[in-house]
Amino acid sequence: MRKTVAATALALAAVLLTGCGDGTGKHSGGKGGGDTGKGTEQAAKPDAGAGAGDAAGGRAKREVTLEVLGTGTAQIAYTLDGSEFEQVTLPWKKTATIELTGAEQRVGRLVSVVPGSVQGSDGLLRAAACAITVDGRKVADNEEGESAKPCQSRVK
Repeated sequence: MRKTVAATALALAAVLLTGCGDGTGKHSGGKGGGDTGKGTEQAAKPDAGAGAGDAAGGRAKREVTLEVLGTGTAQIAYTLDGSEFEQVTLPWKKTATIELTGAEQRVGRLVSVVPGSVQGSDGLLRAAACAITVDGRKVADNEEGESAKPCQSRVK
């Protein structure tokens, strides 16, 4: 009985593996293309298209300001051009000009700041107030520290 089950499983696996291709190296069903041996070229094509649009002036610049308010010191984490984690003296502000590619202009680039805890007027720890401003317009805040959520926004 074991030999029959093992043989059946082996035959089934062989049929499934053989049936997944159509002999051209392309995936014969489902979504997406298979490996045609040209993976490097295919991966480069979308980048080349995006790069061509960028060279023609398709990039957009945005001035982004992250702020954490309060007094004392706090540990914060933020994502702007890269991700950083710092111990800072409050109030703290970081401004950067970021360049958005064509794709980022369509879907947005996530910028965020996670404020650390500060001592509230009642002596209890609470999240520090934070805000994100893009090109002079406030796009996110954590309701003066009342919300436990970090400040985040998709910049387009």
